Amino acid sequence: MKHKFTPLWLALGLVALAGSALAQPRSAANDPGKREFDNSCASCHGTTGKGNGALVPFLTKSPPDLTLLAKKNGGVLPMSRLYDVIDGAEVPAHGSRDMPVWGRDYRIKDAEYFQESPYNAEAHVRARILGLLEYINRIQAK
Repeated sequence: MKHKFTPLWLALGLVALAGSALAQPRSAANDPGKREFDNSCASCHGTTGKGNGALVPFLTKSPPDLTLLAKKNGGVLPMSRLYDVIDGAEVPAHGSRDMPVWGRDYRIKDAEYFQESPYNAEAHVRARILGLLEYINRIQAK
């Protein structure tokens, strides 16, 4: 007997595949958001995001506890504001800011690395920042 391939079977297969993928534990190797956090944020914010990184003694202002961002914002992570802070859109016209402008840093590194190949630099930077924000969302205190 020949089985008919229906959208229902396709949907069930996709649900099963997604369920098995979600059941696997994430490691830094297959978790781009965690990898980005470890490479760009952990030195100041700490490996757990609580603001206790190795560079804290050398900073003039203590970094915030990233695990409490949603709690301090009525239970909602302020994604747009965080995106702007990381990307550098909130840089004052005059003066300095406490956190590095990672968006600019990502663009410079990526321009050097992908110089020979055509790519969309803005999309690449956006993907890195969104991966990082997804990870910060996962470490929020419940």
